[in-house]
Amino acid sequence: MPKLDLRRLILLLSMSATSLVLAYFLYASYQMQRELLIKQTLEANRIYAVKLAEVTENFLNTAHKQLAYSASVIGPRLNTAEHLNGEVDRLLLQTNTFNSVYVVNTESKLLARAPRNHQAEDSLIDNPGSYSALASQQPSIVQAYSAPHGRLIVAMTHPLHTAQGDYLGYIGGAIYLQENNSLHDLLGEHYYRDGSYLYVVHDRQLIYHNKQERVGEIIHGNPAIHEVSQGREGNQLLTNSEGIEMLAGFAPVQSTGWGIVAQRPLQATLTELNKLMLNMLITLVPFFLAVMLAIWWLSRIISQPLWSLAKSVQKDDARIAENAVRQIKPWYFEVAQLKQSILSGLEMLNHRIGKLNLDSMTDPLTELLNRRGAQAAIDKWHVSAQPFAVILLDIDHFKQVNDAHGHDIGDLTLQFLARQMRRLSGNENVLCRSGGEEFMVLMPDTDLKEAGEFAENLRATLASTRSPAGEPITLSLGVAHYPISNARIEMVLRSADQALYQAKRQGRNKVVIAAAQRS
Repeated sequence: MPKLDLRRLILLLSMSATSLVLAYFLYASYQMQRELLIKQTLEANRIYAVKLAEVTENFLNTAHKQLAYSASVIGPRLNTAEHLNGEVDRLLLQTNTFNSVYVVNTESKLLARAPRNHQAEDSLIDNPGSYSALASQQPSIVQAYSAPHGRLIVAMTHPLHTAQGDYLGYIGGAIYLQENNSLHDLLGEHYYRDGSYLYVVHDRQLIYHNKQERVGEIIHGNPAIHEVSQGREGNQLLTNSEGIEMLAGFAPVQSTGWGIVAQRPLQATLTELNKLMLNMLITLVPFFLAVMLAIWWLSRIISQPLWSLAKSVQKDDARIAENAVRQIKPWYFEVAQLKQSILSGLEMLNHRIGKLNLDSMTDPLTELLNRRGAQAAIDKWHVSAQPFAVILLDIDHFKQVNDAHGHDIGDLTLQFLARQMRRLSGNENVLCRSGGEEFMVLMPDTDLKEAGEFAENLRATLASTRSPAGEPITLSLGVAHYPISNARIEMVLRSADQALYQAKRQGRNKVVIAAAQRS
């Protein structure tokens, strides 16, 4: 497969870098504009919800004043049915605030009602609104409840008193949340065609929604509703019940505990931004192509000396190649020094590779082989079917050495053990530090008896020789043989490991020889 020349590589790198920079610029611009637009929309919705909460508060205050005026007119003439009916009719027709107006005495009996219906006068009013109004004897807003006829109602009441201040009952106005009235008109006129809408909740219950069939629904898991139910205003990015991401602003109506939430679909907010980014991309394309052309031209100028040098050294005749190189006129330092640098670099590289190969198979602390070096020896003997013995050994209670004397003494102790292993071992044996305080001795063409004797000699020597820790150290050793202990090398190593742990279980400072494999 032909290799790319430097000019094409420079061109590819430059074009890739430029493309990435352009892509990142567009991405960063989009993200910044997106974040700014989202913040602005969230804040606009919050302000909108606050303003609408204030308007709703004013509406409710006005409704209370209307009830208060009627209460002042009705109070002195509560027993005059004609007067009561005239006043409730007047209040109902005065504005579109209430869907019904009624007067109730202290015994919960209905004295007058507009509009008239089948409910007879003197009938008992049995609903949460009536109980609350009679109990408080104060102007109140009774939160949403379902009436016997199925309507969802918010009731406003005002007490009736005699001229002497005696409590006579109350006059109430009912707002049907699922029917037309001034509150419904006030909230409903703020619906937009781009998917924006608002709703009103109280204690997680929808008391207004642009979809009337949802009024009365209890909402769970909506963070905006949770916040506004706690009397807090703010804004949030959330997902509505239909799975649409919404930018919501919310504010409470303080006097009622209602919460108004105004929200707009995230997608509708970002539509204009997407168009703007598309126009920006179209504008940048000609500039991008001009930059690519300039990069192509510059890459050719930069790569020409190196390309000429590469062609020159491919010539079979060294003299011709030398003359060709001499004719090259470099205009930057790298071309002039390239040949000498390559030769120096190759020499240094070979030296380092040799050192790395040695280092990769040697434990730097003890200068014994590591696991990789030991595995290389095992693989070599396995291929030639050469028998060998394995001794796994572990310093007993080595952690106590580190804890009592420090890790420096611990390292000296490991080096001390390595020296004793070298001193007692033959030249053909492979000595390995397999990790931590664990070591391995591989003994080619050695039977179990000889390996056991060597292990016992090493154990006895260490047990009677003062170590850098100031006292002798003891070893636990496990001995196995290939193929006597097992015909599979991995099982031989496992047998040696099991023998080592058996030595530990038997009190340490001990050699255990693995049993031979049964035929």
